[in-house]
Parts: sequence; C-alpha cells; structure tokens
Amino acid sequence: MKIPIHLQKKQQLMNRLSIVTVLIPLFVSFLTPVRSQPGVVRQLEACPCQVNIDSSFRTHCAYLIVPENRKKKNGKTIKLPFIWVESKNPAKRKDPVLFTSGGPGGSSLGWAQGASKSLIINDRDCIAFEQRGTHFAVPNLWSNELSDAIAESYRRNLDKDSMVVVGVKRYKKALEAKGIDLTGYNTDETVSDMHDLLATLKVDSVNLIGISYSGGLMTAVLQRDPSRIRSLILDSPLPTFVPIDEDEPANFAESLNVLFRHVESDSTDKARYRNLKAKFEQYFTAIDGKKFTMPYVAKGKTDTLLINYTRRELLDILVNTSMKEVPYAITEMIKGNHNRYIRPFLEHKLERTNGPSGMRISVYCADQTAYHSEKVLQQLYEVYPYLKGYPINDVYKAMCDCWNVPPITPATKQPFYSAKPALLADGEMDNACRPLYIDRIHHYMPNSQRVLFKNHAHGVGGAEWGRLIQEFLTNPYQKLQSSKPEVVVY
Repeated sequence: MKIPIHLQKKQQLMNRLSIVTVLIPLFVSFLTPVRSQPGVVRQLEACPCQVNIDSSFRTHCAYLIVPENRKKKNGKTIKLPFIWVESKNPAKRKDPVLFTSGGPGGSSLGWAQGASKSLIINDRDCIAFEQRGTHFAVPNLWSNELSDAIAESYRRNLDKDSMVVVGVKRYKKALEAKGIDLTGYNTDETVSDMHDLLATLKVDSVNLIGISYSGGLMTAVLQRDPSRIRSLILDSPLPTFVPIDEDEPANFAESLNVLFRHVESDSTDKARYRNLKAKFEQYFTAIDGKKFTMPYVAKGKTDTLLINYTRRELLDILVNTSMKEVPYAITEMIKGNHNRYIRPFLEHKLERTNGPSGMRISVYCADQTAYHSEKVLQQLYEVYPYLKGYPINDVYKAMCDCWNVPPITPATKQPFYSAKPALLADGEMDNACRPLYIDRIHHYMPNSQRVLFKNHAHGVGGAEWGRLIQEFLTNPYQKLQSSKPEVVVY
C-alpha cells in the first residue's frame, strides 16, 4: 500500500488553481481490486493538504473522484479529500486506521493532525476521509438561506418553525440551483465512497474509527462487506438501527437523571442542589408556552429590540452545555436568571451563521426521519412533559417534508451479527447516544468490548481512551484492563 513518490512531488508543485484542471490517475496502473470485495478503483486528484501536519511525517493528500449519485448514470462526479499520514516506524503494521467524522456533517480532516501526535501513528498509518457534502468536500453543501431565516425569525419575533420551513425551502432551491443532487447525500452513498477509497488505495485490511453518527456509519461499512475490515473502534456510536428522533428526548432525560444522582450524593451545597431533579421537572413543565424577552441592540444600531424566547431556547442551552455546568445553570434558570445564558445564545442566532448544513439535513432525512414514528414521539412527550414539543435534533419532520429526499435502503437500517472485534466506548452522561447503544451493538457483535467513562458525556477522548485504543489495535481479541476506577471495561 505504498503511495507513488510522484504524487508527493506533484503535491508540492501544484497550486490550487492548477489542481482544478489536472487529474492524476494514481494507482490505476498497478491496482486490481479483489473481485470478492466491493468498491471501484476511482481516479485521484492531488491537492494541497487542507490541514497542517507535522512536516516530519510523510503525508499524502488527494481528492477521491466518485459519482454524486450512483443510481443515476449521468457521469456527474464530486471530489472527496483524504489525508494519509504515514507512520515513521519501519516495522509498522500493514492495516492502517481510517477515520471519518460524526454529526452527520462534521469535517474529518482535522483528525489527521491529532492522529500524528497520538499513540496510533507509532505502529500504523492514519487516514482521515472527508464525507461527501462536508466542509472540504467539493461541493460543500453549505448555504446561508436557513441560517438567515432563523436569524430573521428572532429579529422580528416570527414563528420559529414556520421560518425554518421557509429557510429550508430557500436552502434547497439554492443548492439545487448550483446543480447539486441532494438525493445523492446519504449513508448508503458514503458507505460506497469508503469502499471505493479502500479499493483505490489497495487497502486489504483496515481498522475503522468512528464517533457518534460515524460510529453507525462504520458498522454500515462492515455490513456492506466485512472482508477488508480488521476491527472497529466506536466512540459514543449512533447505531444505524436506532430511531434517534424517537430516542433523543428520553436520552436527554436519562443523562440528566444520572447527573442529578451525582449532584444529590456529591454536592456540598445542599441548599442549592437538594431535590434538583424535581425542581427541574416542575419548572420546565410550568413554563411550557410561556414567552420571555431579552433587550438587544444590533451591532451598528441604536434601536433596542425585544427578542422573544421560550422554554425551547433554554433547553437548547442545557443540551449544549458541559454536563458539569448544567446543575448550576438549572438553578439559575429556575431563579429567573436567564440573561447570562440566553444572551450569548441569542446573539449567536442573530449575528452568526447557524443551523444544520445541507449534508446534515439530507442524511438525517434519508436515514432517520424517513423511518421514525411521530406517534412514538408523542408518547415520549407524555412521559416527559417538561420536553413536550421540543425537537432536540435540529433536523425534524417538517424540514424533511420540504427537503424531500428518498430514504436509505431498509437493509442499512437493520441490525446484523458480526464476529469482528470492536471497541465500544461511551460516557455515562451522554445526552445524545446513551451507553445502552454500545450494549445493543455488543449484542450483535459478541467479540466487542465496552468501556464506560464515568463523569463523561458524548465523545469520551483523553489519554486513557488513547491507551485502550492502542492496546486494542495491537490485539483486538485480548481482554482490556483499566486501572482507573472512573473507566470501566466490561
């Protein structure tokens, strides 16, 4: 799996302008894909590395050229960048690590920078692959129409859901005006992209690393064909078979319950934190339908606007606040001290780009909303009245009704059994993908090992996680051990 030296030389000489018109058919002369494995050998185009990597490493950056929509034989292609960082170890293993990010919609290439400083690079090459439609991909499915509509809804105190629908319609129209086929951006196509990358780079054995959405994505890569997959490492994974739109309100509530138990037992400020669970549920149930206001002066203006906000915005703040800060934030909100939290939140909505990317909308609509049940969601709101009507996800049914993309294949949504080894981790206070999910994946992957990080939420990270990954990669069937009481291997 050696990359020809001419790619490295061209990479140094070519600038961004010339790259647009120059295609470099790498590997084709000597690569023959294994017939039993999926994936098509695609053309590569050299490009500068979008992320700076330690110059002491030999690094290769290129675009993988793939069809935008494999169901349409129109020849239209898109460009997906990857960064390949070579290990300096002359005795390195021949099974690299391949990472792609979560979200969906997150950029993946920055991972390569961290990987070059990690234990992983000591023994293996590391490859970061940008998913279609994300930041460094061509095209990037970002446009400001939805973000502008959200800001307008706050500035003019218009109905937020109605303005989101307006923004989504404008968003879709703008992307389609650029010739983008939104039906080509989903998990099924990304799985094909990854198999094409492996075929093109002639990688016969690979370790897949994913986080959150890409945790499930990596299992879908395994499901499509396991022959190249040596192992999986999944951090806070969202299984493909989980209906997250139906689960997420319950996931948030469960994570709060874990947090409240810690607060009840560990806090020394009993006056502030006693019975916090009951106080939280009572307050957030009571303010359902209530409007609050915040005075706001836009930059360069003198007029003061009164911006309306509701329970929905306060819940958004809690969902996106570090779990260790949530208890204090709740007590302040209950006292009516909203300003320190709501002001930066609303200023972000009013002054910066925000809202989901087009890629995130397409994937969620095709993967999740097409399969979820509104009836189940309403049942959840009956169980958790303090969350009633609150869509935790920033992509939901009314948006998908406008976006109108077809669902992914039902087979991708089905669980499947595999004997491949996997390392599964989650934080006990994960408010998006609960530890229940790694237990469910383990049910279908009996050679997996689970790691629970106490006092952690979504995305575990850290030195202990890095050490466990390295040990797992060395021998993925050997039982792992942790000396830290807050890290439980089971």
